[in-house]
Amino acid sequence: MAIIQEFREFAMKGNVVDLAVGVIIGAAFGKIVTSLVNDVIMPPIGYLMGGTDFKNLYFAIGGKYASLEEAVKANAAIVRYGNFIQSVVDFLIVAFCIFIMVKQVNRFSPPPKPVAK
Repeated sequence: MAIIQEFREFAMKGNVVDLAVGVIIGAAFGKIVTSLVNDVIMPPIGYLMGGTDFKNLYFAIGGKYASLEEAVKANAAIVRYGNFIQSVVDFLIVAFCIFIMVKQVNRFSPPPKPVAK
């Protein structure tokens, strides 16, 4: 019974609850950013690059295939670098948003108290 009580106290500490809320909100924010990148940002970039669809950028190791679908059907070893590019753009947007958020939180936080010597 002591373990259950100890776990309950641990789980109800402010930091754990705050972390859980942050993870849930972060997951939802990640989905929004992924949609932003895949559906809003990358299509115009692909259009400006001559109609490139980043989801279909790949190269197959050990063979040549007319399309990504054909390479998948052939069970080829595929490097999908287009997906990687989109993931990098996702990461950069999320990292920038976190940077801005931390910068604002630090701006509104009280300055640290001077250390007495």
